Amino acid sequence: MPDRTVRFVLAAVLVLLALYVAQPYLQPLLYSADTPRAVTARGDLAQSEQATIRLFEQASPSVVHVFAQGAAQNRDLLDLDDEGGEQQGGGTQTGTGFVWDGAGHIVTNTHVVQNAAQSGGSVSVRLSDGTVASASLVGLAPSYDLAVLRLGQVTHMPPPLAIGTSADLKVGQSTFAIGNPFGLDHTLTTGVISAVRRRMPTSEGREVSGVIQTDAAINPGNSGGPLLDSAGRLIGVNTAIVSPSGASAGIGFAIPVDVVNRIVPELIKVGRVRNPGIGIIAAQEAATARLGIDGVVIVRVLPASPAAQAGLRGVNSQTGDLGDVIAEANGTPVHRLADLTAAIEEAGLGAAVTLKVERDGRIRQVRITTTDVAENRQ
Repeated sequence: MPDRTVRFVLAAVLVLLALYVAQPYLQPLLYSADTPRAVTARGDLAQSEQATIRLFEQASPSVVHVFAQGAAQNRDLLDLDDEGGEQQGGGTQTGTGFVWDGAGHIVTNTHVVQNAAQSGGSVSVRLSDGTVASASLVGLAPSYDLAVLRLGQVTHMPPPLAIGTSADLKVGQSTFAIGNPFGLDHTLTTGVISAVRRRMPTSEGREVSGVIQTDAAINPGNSGGPLLDSAGRLIGVNTAIVSPSGASAGIGFAIPVDVVNRIVPELIKVGRVRNPGIGIIAAQEAATARLGIDGVVIVRVLPASPAAQAGLRGVNSQTGDLGDVIAEANGTPVHRLADLTAAIEEAGLGAAVTLKVERDGRIRQVRITTTDVAENRQ
C-alpha cells in the first residue's frame, strides 16, 4: 500500500512536470486569438466626457491655424520650423487664432504676426475643414499682445466663439485650451485655473493685469488660441508659458477676456488701441526702490498733456531734485507704474482721475482728465 502511494505521487509529479515543461508550447495552441476578438460593450460615456466632447465639437470650428510669413524670407508659406511650432526669428511664424465675429475678424497674438506686419509679409489661416485662406492685418496692440486679422474670401464663414467674462473666475474652475501646438491641428488640452490676477509684462514697458494662470498644457503653436470655460465660452487668449525646456511645464498664461473684449473692438474700429494716459514719463521701479520711495516718481511731464495742464512736475534736470510722486489714483494705493496704469485704464479715455501726489513732503489731490497721449504726440 505505501509503495502504491509512492508510485502514484511520483506519477502525479511527473505529469505536472511534463505539463510545466510543455506549457509554453500548449498555451499558444489553446489560447491564441487568431481571429478578431469580440468587442466588449463599454456602456455610456461619463457625463464629464460627454460635456468635453460637446465643447470641442462646438468650439473647434471657430479655431484657426495662423501662418505669418516675413517678406524678407524666401520660403514657402507652409514651411514650418523643425518642431512645427512658433518661430521668434525670421521665416514663418505659426500660431493659433479664433473667429471673433460674423465679419471674419480673427483674434491672435501680436507676437505671432509681428514679423510679417513689420516686413510687409503675408498672413494666411487654415480653417478646421482644411481650407487655407489669406488674411489681412487689421490692427496690432503690442501692449496687450493682441492682434486682429480679417479673413479673406471663404465658402463658409466659421461661427464666432461665445464670449464669457473673466471678472468672476475662481481658482479650480475647469479650463479647456484649443490650439495648434507644434503644428498639430486642433489639439484640446484640459486643466484648471491655477491662479487669477497675475501680472504679465508685454512690450513698451507695460503690464497686463488680471492675467489667468492655468495648468492646461500650452506649447509653442498654442499662442493666440482660446482658453474656454466649461460652458464653452471664451475666458482668455493663451499667450505665454513659464518653462525651462520651452515646452509645457503646467504654467501657462492667458490674457483675460474682459481685456480682449475692450481691446479688439478698438483694433477693428481704428486699427490701434487708444491707450488712456495723463502724459508722464515714470522712473524705473528699480531706481524708485533704491530711493526707498513707495509710489510712481515722475521723471518728465509731456508738453501740453493733461499732467502738464494740471501742474504736475518731474525731476529737475539741472539739480536732480525730485518733483511729484504719485501715491494714489481714484482711492487706490499706487506702489508702481502698473498700479497707476490699471487705474487709468479702468477709468477709460476722457475720464477724470483723482491723484494723490506728494511733493516736498506735502500731499495734495489733483484731478486730471485722461487722453490718448500717443495720438496727441503724433
